[in-house]
Amino acid sequence: MEDAVTNAETIERAQPRVLIVQPNRHYLGVLARRIAQAGYRVATADSAQSAFAEMHRMPPDALLSELTMKRTSGVELARLVREDAVHRELPIILLAGKREAVAAIRALQAGADDVVRKPFDFDVLIARIARQIARAEAVKRLRTDNATLDARVVERAIAVEELKDRLQQSESERRRLELMVRKSA
Repeated sequence: MEDAVTNAETIERAQPRVLIVQPNRHYLGVLARRIAQAGYRVATADSAQSAFAEMHRMPPDALLSELTMKRTSGVELARLVREDAVHRELPIILLAGKREAVAAIRALQAGADDVVRKPFDFDVLIARIARQIARAEAVKRLRTDNATLDARVVERAIAVEELKDRLQQSESERRRLELMVRKSA
């Protein structure tokens, strides 16, 4: 029984988590249901403030937000996420109306990774979410690989310095012995 619970937890953790921010409850339910059906774990928020709190409670793998919201817009949410050291690399996709071209441009300038115009095809939205998550994971792997390589470079630099010291000591010892041989001859 314990193995079944552990396996279920492992599978659940393997599924990427998408945080959906949508003030319209009906539309939020539709988005959440369709994205969950695509195999994602879903968290929801009805405002930027509650989204930010949810992000700190349990970090998502992607953020899908309405562009136009009361109090804090999707543009401002994108800006806040990019300024937050913990979530800076989080993929952000904003949903915009057809007539929100200027706001969509501002959203991209604020750090959104993608802007999807409504009405949209859910399969295309799911593909964009998958692509953004895959890109973020690739960047994370690249950073990890770079950190590993940096550590190896440091290790090798230390090893080279130690070898230089040993060579210098060996050269000093050779010269000392050479002098002793010359004096005794």
